Amino acid sequence: MARAALLAIPLLLLCLALAGGTDAARKTVGVYKLQNKKGDFSVKVTNWGATLMSVIVPDSKGNLADVVLGYDKLAQYVDASSAFGTVVGRVANRIANGSFVLDGKTIRLNKNGTTTLHGVSTVIWTVKEYVPGGDSPYITLYYHSFDREQGFPGDLDVYVTYQLCCGPYELRARMNATALNKATPVNLANHAYWNLAGDGSSDALGHLIKVFASQYTPVDASMIPTGEIAPVSGTPYDLRAPTLLGSRIKHVSGAGMAGFDINYAVDGDGFRQVADLRDPASGRALELWANQPGVQLYTSNWLNNVKGKGGRVYGQYGAVCLETQAFPDAVNHPNFPSEIVRPGGVYQHDMLFKFSF
Repeated sequence: MARAALLAIPLLLLCLALAGGTDAARKTVGVYKLQNKKGDFSVKVTNWGATLMSVIVPDSKGNLADVVLGYDKLAQYVDASSAFGTVVGRVANRIANGSFVLDGKTIRLNKNGTTTLHGVSTVIWTVKEYVPGGDSPYITLYYHSFDREQGFPGDLDVYVTYQLCCGPYELRARMNATALNKATPVNLANHAYWNLAGDGSSDALGHLIKVFASQYTPVDASMIPTGEIAPVSGTPYDLRAPTLLGSRIKHVSGAGMAGFDINYAVDGDGFRQVADLRDPASGRALELWANQPGVQLYTSNWLNNVKGKGGRVYGQYGAVCLETQAFPDAVNHPNFPSEIVRPGGVYQHDMLFKFSF
């Protein structure tokens, strides 16, 4: 989706630590690597924004490449205007006019322009557990979102775990959040930019995509859902069969820019396949599975001349974002699946990224 600039945070936060021994060390911003035993599948994560920094996998010839866009240095993530790989929330995507009514009370939020977009993503998470190797390497990160942070009601305890598990080239991401004392909307999303040819190698228009959704949520000129849940049949948003992205990119638009920037209502319930993304040139493929009602497909329409890893320059359509989520602006549309978590209730968001080549 069209991106708002991240909050400006001084670089001194990179060396910020809470007082006291081990807790202080774990609050310092760092980079954490997970790697399989064979050594040909690895992930890097930073606790700045619970960010997925890199995912390195082979292609059909065994050549390794990083398939997510990002930066080489932590300082670049702090200063960035593109939320490469971050966990965004308390509510991802847009909330119209930065306000909603909950239990008869009007809640007013901090806004990015005329709406609230993504809430807080630029925060330091605490490393709770870190196992870099073995059969199922993983890292668990924790963040306490305080009452009225960015205007959202109530305290929220949030955990994010990244784990290499299940299959030989599979990354699982789990997000759990417990509402402690007030009802609050919760909708966390991972904002990775995927290019299966390798980051910065080319645009992603040669990728084939399939989205397991027979409906989508149309938006107005401000990118706010109209409230309709419409069939994709007969529209350029119909991706139920593998489709070359470049063949559709000029037939859809978001905020006046050609390209996909839309939420799909994923077919079925529970943990199921959401999308399939393939790069014929490298042979790499990504299956995305999740348990959320929607997925935002964003084709990096607004990405422009961003200097990324190794000095490579990322341009328009340089990657594909597949953000599993609740429906955008669900708090203002009673017909959308609810994203409200009551005190003591737990929000659970599970994702599985299955790579093949």
